[in-house]
Amino acid sequence: MKLTENELWLLSFYRVSEITGAEFFARLAKHIKPSFIQHDLTKHFADESQHAWYWTKAIHDLDAEPTRIDIAYQDRYLEAAGLPVNVMEILAITQIFEKRVIGQYSLHLQTPQLNPVIKNTLLQIMEDEKWHIQWVGEALAKLEPKFGKDHIDATLKRYREADQEVYKKVLEEHSDKIHDILKRKIVYE
Repeated sequence: MKLTENELWLLSFYRVSEITGAEFFARLAKHIKPSFIQHDLTKHFADESQHAWYWTKAIHDLDAEPTRIDIAYQDRYLEAAGLPVNVMEILAITQIFEKRVIGQYSLHLQTPQLNPVIKNTLLQIMEDEKWHIQWVGEALAKLEPKFGKDHIDATLKRYREADQEVYKKVLEEHSDKIHDILKRKIVYE
């Protein structure tokens, strides 16, 4: 099965998102003080890099080359939510983003007649995404004495609202591509 233009765009979009995550976490892991966060963040960085490779390989295995995508999903967060100012905010936005990723990938898995290469790539990546959500959630819980549970919950709420805004904009801008692939109306939450 050959990729359609829209499928190639979406897989390339996923790939660029994974690359962007890897770049961000690599810089952060390099500069953060040694701690349990640095440890897990370094693994997270490695996973994101590996995910970019999985998408690159999947696209290649489907006899295509990645489409150039200049703006990753995460690039839109700054406008919607502002720049995170501390490690807790970075973890909060990461938690919301990782939940968005696994939700999007789960939705993609429901695509009728999904190509087995795409299905296997989604399933492989989703295993890591579950761990990302787990470790970040545990790290946020460990930061409660320093930042306060209410402040962390408010930060998560702010980033969840920003993510919904970003997701809605991406769907509006690329609805023809995304709806063609997923064959359904997508809910913004």
